[in-house]
Amino acid sequence: MENKYFLTEDQLAIQALAKDFADNTVAKTVRELDEAHAFPMEEVKMCGELGFLGVCVPEEYGGAGMDHLSDVLVMEQIARHSSSLASIIDAHTSLGSMPLLHAGTEEQKQKFLVPAASGKTLCAFALTEPQSGSDAAATKTTAILDGDEYVINGSKAFITNSTYADTFLVAAKTDPDAKGSRGISVLIVPRNTPGLDIGKPEEKMSNRSSYSCPLSFQDVRVPKENIVGEVNKGFPLFMKCVDDGRIAISAVAVGMAQGVLERATKYAKERVTFGRPICEYQAINHKLAEMETEIEVARRMMYEVARMSDAGMKFSAEATMLKMFSSEMCVRVCDKGVQIMGGYGLCNEYEVERFYRDAKLLTIGEGTSEICRMIIGRHVLSKYE
Repeated sequence: MENKYFLTEDQLAIQALAKDFADNTVAKTVRELDEAHAFPMEEVKMCGELGFLGVCVPEEYGGAGMDHLSDVLVMEQIARHSSSLASIIDAHTSLGSMPLLHAGTEEQKQKFLVPAASGKTLCAFALTEPQSGSDAAATKTTAILDGDEYVINGSKAFITNSTYADTFLVAAKTDPDAKGSRGISVLIVPRNTPGLDIGKPEEKMSNRSSYSCPLSFQDVRVPKENIVGEVNKGFPLFMKCVDDGRIAISAVAVGMAQGVLERATKYAKERVTFGRPICEYQAINHKLAEMETEIEVARRMMYEVARMSDAGMKFSAEATMLKMFSSEMCVRVCDKGVQIMGGYGLCNEYEVERFYRDAKLLTIGEGTSEICRMIIGRHVLSKYE
């Protein structure tokens, strides 16, 4: 098979492993789980056993010791069948584990990163708040030092993996008087810490098997050693992880779009009207051509931005462009897929309607399309002064 994306042997191997898992395991349970709004616990455990929950983490900390592109390849394949499972992995790896890898102490890595990367525990990243949403700098949750402990009070919203997470990484104001993004720190809060209340999963249109819950912190006490990185300098840390997350969610978008294209093409070859398969009609053929082109553009950009991250280059603007384009591309591809299938496209038996529902989340999570455009616009203005 032609290696047109110039992947290494290791990257091709983990891509093949992920594809086999997605095709032979995920594809068989995804519809039932979606209909039941059920968390894919068994599949998550299998992802841990296969090494998918710590692809980018060095082997010494329980991971696979591979690169960011390898992580992207895994999520892309899984998302061909389940965006819920791919999003669970994204939230655990890109957002939940990476702060520990980038800025954690050796003790924190041994205690929290090793079990997370090896799949023994699940992580959640608690950033979004009810009143702030996309405005991450407007964090109101506080963590006040009292002796040798930080006391956390506040609330979070739409926190992925909360129901089953063992470790929460929480963004909180450790200097409440600091303005804007200053004075924010990232703290580790273990699941059973007194005062931490995990609410019921939101009833969502998208990603029904990926649980997003509100969190409440009422005098939650954690030792001051649970600060990740420097005190009051957590904003750059979690924004770096958000950039990694934007590449990951783009992999979810590309994988979903690929899954829709595969299903729509199969249907178009089998569906016969007026004595001909509908794929022979120009109107349908052109839709398939447009879908393939947009997916290919997004995939190639995604691989290159992942390579930028692996090379240690600055990639924030590129990750934001990628996230905006790929998420909106996925919505367009899903729309075409439903249109090709006609009435059957609206039926859950053919699955594209689930992809269509799930795709909308991509334009909202990890930076709405509007926020992405704002960031990219600022980049353009600074680039062409």
